Amino acid sequence: MQSRRRVVLGSKSPRRRFLLEGADMDVRVESQSADETWPGGDAVEAVTTLARRKLAAVGPQELPVVVADTVVVLENTPLGKPASREDAVATLRALSGKRHEVLTGVGLRVGDRERAFCVSTSVWFRGVSEEEIERYVDSGECFDKAGSYGIQSGGAVLVDRVEGSYTNVVGLPLKETIEALEAML
Repeated sequence: MQSRRRVVLGSKSPRRRFLLEGADMDVRVESQSADETWPGGDAVEAVTTLARRKLAAVGPQELPVVVADTVVVLENTPLGKPASREDAVATLRALSGKRHEVLTGVGLRVGDRERAFCVSTSVWFRGVSEEEIERYVDSGECFDKAGSYGIQSGGAVLVDRVEGSYTNVVGLPLKETIEALEAML
């Protein structure tokens, strides 16, 4: 019987941990405090840079390391986690009836080898009423999520369709992460 792959997750995100554990990985969470200031420029390069920063902040480990940074991009504007209730409402209003991109920069380290890459997923919101936005924000679910919604829970009702990796929208493109990690081992 093959033992579970052990990895260090450089993130406190319960969603990322859940996804990796669901892929039969033994996950050890290693807190890191990287500079998460948006580096500007191209969004793909920016999330990849943020993943590299997080990877560096985890420091040397004996086990493979996985880090990630997710951002929602609407019309070339990055939308991170909401700073307030008003910010969450404004973000959801802006996303209503529109397509946006969810970008996740993933950083991996195995021994002294590192790799960082970005996965993009297109998400279409249906037209959402003010009452639905208020009700969703009042649930409190939106506050620790890029773009002010969580597709894996109550925010799913806001979404019309997804093109690309669903798990990327949750916070970690699992298939791509596992494939890249396996290629490094």
